[in-house]
Amino acid sequence: MSLVTASPKTILVTGASSGIGEATARELARRGHRVVVGARRGERLDALCRELAGAGAQVAWRELDVTRLDDMQGFVAFAEERFGPVDVLVNNAGVMPLSPLSALKIDEWDRMLDVNVRGVLHGIAATLPGMQARSRGQIVNVSSIGGHAVWPNAAVYCATKYAVRAISDGLRQETDTIRVTVVSPGVVESELADTITDAGAREAMKAFREVALPAQAIAEAVAYAVEQPAHVDVSELIVRPTASPY
Repeated sequence: MSLVTASPKTILVTGASSGIGEATARELARRGHRVVVGARRGERLDALCRELAGAGAQVAWRELDVTRLDDMQGFVAFAEERFGPVDVLVNNAGVMPLSPLSALKIDEWDRMLDVNVRGVLHGIAATLPGMQARSRGQIVNVSSIGGHAVWPNAAVYCATKYAVRAISDGLRQETDTIRVTVVSPGVVESELADTITDAGAREAMKAFREVALPAQAIAEAVAYAVEQPAHVDVSELIVRPTASPY
């Protein structure tokens, strides 16, 4: 590990098998934090943790389905047994199967609501009681530039990301001891676009992604918010490509 933070924290990262989640886990581990990663693809998590542990990081992994509250609670219990009380949760898991509303891809709408909204709520439900009891902690929710504007083919996805911002700001206003941060990435290199099944939406996304940021840019934004002093709450960060108008 090339950097060691003066105040290492126990940090959970969901959706950590690729993209922003993986990059965030790598960056936080590199800085010396104790990182526990979760996602559905356990083989990827295992490979990631083996690599990071080989470089001296304190890491652990557990398969995780954020749409199940009991699974999220089990993930938190696993982390606390391994590294002690959870200091930070990074609610990153998300899906983005874009399509026009007229395509009536109701199963995909439901999946976005389950992962992008209920998954965030489950993360809060699993970590908030402990943080409140300790009067400290931080919840970082990953929204999107799609939580600030709406585009054709993205109505449901944008609705879920607006919801993440609303939930986050509501939580922020309800506590004076727990920090709440929203990170809203612009277009980023990831596997999210691979879930788009609608041919028109998939084609439209190609031009949008020509200026995509590396996931590392978002990872560094998360690390910045996490490593602020306890009395400083970075409420929201928007990180987008300089060349993007969106």
